[in-house]
Amino acid sequence: MDGALWKNAAICARISALESRCYSRKQTNNVENKSVGSDNKSAENKKDTVDFIRAIVNEDIRNNKRGGRVHTRFPPEPNGYLHIGHAKSICLNFGIAAEYSGLCNLRFDDTNPTKEEVEYVDSIKEDVRWLGFDWDEREYYASDYFQQLHDCAVRLIKDGKAYVDSLTPEQIREYRGTLTEPGTDSPYRDRSVEENLELFEGMRTGKFKEGEHVLRAKIDMSSPNLNMRDPTIYRIRFTPHHRTGSKWCIYPMYDYAHPLSDAIEGISHSICTLEFENNRPLYDWFIARMDFEESPQQIEFARLNLSYTIMSKRKLLQLVREGIVEGWDDPRMPTLSGMRRRGYTPEAIRAFADRVGVSKTNSTVDLSLLEYFIREDLNKRAPRVMAVLRPLKLIIDNYPEGKFEQLEAENNPEDPAAGTRTLPFGRILYIEREDFREDPPKKYFRLSPGREVRLKHAYYVTCTGVVKDGSTGEIQEVHCTYDPATRGGWSEDGRKVRGTLHWVSTEHALDAEVRLYDVLFSKENPEEVGEGRDFRDNLNPNSLEVLDGVRVEPSLGDAEAGSRYQFLRRGYFCADPDSRKDRPVFNRAVTLRDSWAKIEKSLQDGKQGGGTE
Repeated sequence: MDGALWKNAAICARISALESRCYSRKQTNNVENKSVGSDNKSAENKKDTVDFIRAIVNEDIRNNKRGGRVHTRFPPEPNGYLHIGHAKSICLNFGIAAEYSGLCNLRFDDTNPTKEEVEYVDSIKEDVRWLGFDWDEREYYASDYFQQLHDCAVRLIKDGKAYVDSLTPEQIREYRGTLTEPGTDSPYRDRSVEENLELFEGMRTGKFKEGEHVLRAKIDMSSPNLNMRDPTIYRIRFTPHHRTGSKWCIYPMYDYAHPLSDAIEGISHSICTLEFENNRPLYDWFIARMDFEESPQQIEFARLNLSYTIMSKRKLLQLVREGIVEGWDDPRMPTLSGMRRRGYTPEAIRAFADRVGVSKTNSTVDLSLLEYFIREDLNKRAPRVMAVLRPLKLIIDNYPEGKFEQLEAENNPEDPAAGTRTLPFGRILYIEREDFREDPPKKYFRLSPGREVRLKHAYYVTCTGVVKDGSTGEIQEVHCTYDPATRGGWSEDGRKVRGTLHWVSTEHALDAEVRLYDVLFSKENPEEVGEGRDFRDNLNPNSLEVLDGVRVEPSLGDAEAGSRYQFLRRGYFCADPDSRKDRPVFNRAVTLRDSWAKIEKSLQDGKQGGGTE
């Protein structure tokens, strides 16, 4: 067996042995680089239990492999925007480097100019920084190494390890064989070194058409691993590159450029997702054919799969191009730019990635786990504000007409340092339409005829009647009286009031637009479709509801794009870039746990439920 393959088999055995001794990662996130508060101390003494990747790194350090240094990289292809799956890889690669006082490069694997754009490069850099990581001066591109990669290919030809093939793409696929049948040697496989060098030079200088020739590695057409059956390493593309222009008309394939770029940069641990596991022998084969002082080690982990979510960049691009979503940053998209616009925080995403951990087994994480971390983080940092999504007018008949007062309200009960603000209060208010029932069901403790409730930060009010539309019967106004002795929302006599409502003053409230986002797909696995159908058939027709005529407290007129708030009793929301000072726009990031909605559903299902305020 080839020495490199023996080496690969040893690595596989080592990984398996280490996995059997490892435990899953614990909950608390210690995976932050210096820009998010890491002290950059060695992690070997920090963790009592580690995942299998860190176990490999720990053993390498104990054995002083590569001098005990740790150097990772995050290598995105600039052919789309980053999504939540990439966030896991970013946190892992930058996090491990920081834990072990190592380095992490940002390298763009820009080897396919037909699909790459500067827009994607810029968005990737923005997203990595937003997540809280920095690559310092280590921003690299595979295109930085085009000359070196070309020279390595020439060396392979001279060593009899590569040849120019003139089969068509269809013939190459046919000659490759199947999982159960070996491949067939190309009739051009035994060209002389001199002829291969001449043809490859002709490819480089633009002498041939696209598809007329390719350069292939000469490995083993009978290998049980299809990746080792003389893979293509160079093809002709007369497409200008976003960095090198028209200097090159041949471009290296990813499986060739990636391992050599790792080796050129001195990467110690090349951490990638599980679909590259079968590529590892090829990764090692290319590196073993060159004279690198040290060889990087490829380690694979399971990619992140999320319920109700598509992670394929090709399919996400399809959604964008077909206008199904408004763009890569549509808040329904799993892209980091979409999540940022929706109101997700980088801290929550890092905590989620840490909790999910790393393993060697593919699985799907429930979307509710991500939403849990979003709620937990926003609960600590989001100011509380009043916003009435579906307004119903409430008139306090015994409150003086023309009078207004300022009531003090806490900004965040989880953060005393957030201070307080004042809310204007008057005789006529807006409350949520769903907070009033003329004929309330059992266990409904909000406003109804004869019932007393608390207006948050204000007074107790008791419903005395309603005004309805004469033609439709729809309630237009709710009339109440208030108890002046309950200012601030409590009473000296200590009487119990079960319901607490949010509100805004009609005189002072601002008009706003609110966008209620739900999952983009109605099926937990969007790829699960019948014959003749595709993932788009599982799109959720109710993934977006736009509410006009929302009324919000006046402080939100100054909300800057990206500012996050908890709309009391409604959920967490984020100011959208579409906002204007006279008409803010808010995106719902995530709902609160609505106890009444659960009760009502359980009652409909014939089950018992608890009460709600």
